[in-house]
Amino acid sequence: MTPFFTTPLWRLFATSGAVATLAACGSGSLHRYSFEESSRQLARQQVAASQIGLPTSGASVTSIETPAAASGAQPPASVRANISILPVDPAAPAIRMGLLLPKEWNGKVVMLGGGGYNGAVPSLYTYPAAPASQGAYPLLSQGFAVFASDSGHPAGAAGSRDGSFGVNDEAVANFSGAALKKVSDVADVLVTQFYGEKPRRRYFLGGSTGGREALAVAQKWPADWDGVVAWYPAWNAASLNLQFGRISRAFAQPGAYPSLGQRKLLRQAALAQCDALDGLQDGVVSNVAACNAQFDPATARIDGQPLRCASGGNEGDQCLSDAMIAALKTYATAIQFSKPLGSGETQYPGFNVWGTELGEQGTSPLQPTVNLLAMNTTAPASPAPLTAPYWAVFWDQWVRYFVTRDANFNALSLDPQSPGPWAARIDALTRLQDINGTDLSTFHKRGGKLLMAHGAADALVSTRATAQYWQRLEQTMGATAVRGFARYYEVPGYGHAASTVFNANWDSLKALDQWVSNGIAPVAQVVTDTAGVAGRTRPLCEYPSWPRYAGSGDANTADNFRCAVR
Repeated sequence: MTPFFTTPLWRLFATSGAVATLAACGSGSLHRYSFEESSRQLARQQVAASQIGLPTSGASVTSIETPAAASGAQPPASVRANISILPVDPAAPAIRMGLLLPKEWNGKVVMLGGGGYNGAVPSLYTYPAAPASQGAYPLLSQGFAVFASDSGHPAGAAGSRDGSFGVNDEAVANFSGAALKKVSDVADVLVTQFYGEKPRRRYFLGGSTGGREALAVAQKWPADWDGVVAWYPAWNAASLNLQFGRISRAFAQPGAYPSLGQRKLLRQAALAQCDALDGLQDGVVSNVAACNAQFDPATARIDGQPLRCASGGNEGDQCLSDAMIAALKTYATAIQFSKPLGSGETQYPGFNVWGTELGEQGTSPLQPTVNLLAMNTTAPASPAPLTAPYWAVFWDQWVRYFVTRDANFNALSLDPQSPGPWAARIDALTRLQDINGTDLSTFHKRGGKLLMAHGAADALVSTRATAQYWQRLEQTMGATAVRGFARYYEVPGYGHAASTVFNANWDSLKALDQWVSNGIAPVAQVVTDTAGVAGRTRPLCEYPSWPRYAGSGDANTADNFRCAVR
């Protein structure tokens, strides 16, 4: 039952006029609340299955806790509830979720997406690419109530690459999107009970799998959401997995996997040819389309020497073998399916490989993360070791647990373009996992806003796929309509969630909230680097434009760049 108060009970009773207010409301029977009392009551809360929009066996708060200090800073006054949403299938895992409730609430909630195969409740303190200047608690400090989940399974030793839950249908359905609605509904009930009023704004922010989840809520449950931010969204996740399989098979060929040194050499060669295409040599390839069109590792030179080994074989870190060049070109090109998948997808595009960090030696504290999310340190295999490329482990887990449900199956033996007896299963998975609807008219008509952003140097989710989604959105709804509620930005140099070249910070939540709450559309947005050249800024250019140096002025200041159209 929703309380009739528009002011939270704990806040109401803290005011000097509480007794008079109660008398005016005719509510003398209600007992006194405080934030502390509300927190204690939270520990006993349950949510009935009938209050959740998709089938569950109900939910309950399993524990509450006071958030501990992070990064040496004490968080604002708040309480965290740990919650379990029980499955219908007793063999399926429960959905674990966290709900963070600030004492000083702004009336708004944020749901955060996960990453990879999920499997853990993400931090409730921050969001993708949040400005470092906001400190350790950018969400709490602004008064947002925050929640997120593990999407319906606990991860094992493989962490976000653990796909072993794929043997259970309910767990797969939860991961593919059902958990989003279940978690959102549970949070809505508990937030309303806690504060005495429903949230007046509901936002979703996520990157990678979380970006796919952001697009999923706008597509599937548009009435629930006022705005979403989708960073580097893996929206067509099953199609991407098939591309991962194609790339994995290419780099598993004898002699095809390049060393850390060879990958660094490749990036240096691409920079030598492509860096200045944006008017400035700054270590960032901004005119990515021109680089993709011009650069060829088979003919490129670095320091006057051919990038290709003279013998065609592997001669060490000073050059690339023919097998490596062939695999890299596979990475850079699209997978084409012999017939449309169950989701309707016919391809997944290639990656912007040239000039991108594929994993190399470096002193940046971000280097291990960059390497992990790219090509790591050992070649693809099946079963894939955790030292194999992130995408190779992802493919291996998907094939063994989602597709064949045979832990002993050799994933490298499955041809993603000719899957044979596994075609029907793959089609079924693509219908679940490819979140490719582009009619967002219901979301738009109710005032929903969409911000999409993607690093142009992403080695794990192709920026070209996000551009394809944007183009389809415009084709479906019309460019004018899309302009009224959505923006898409590409960030040169930024990789997947982290980069040593240009590590992006952007206050996407502020831009979204201003657009939703005040009708102020984002203009002249700026993105800040925290790693390559700490503090330098670039304009956040709307797709399909990119930042070109104006020819004079401080090269580390966004004001001296213009957004150029390809």
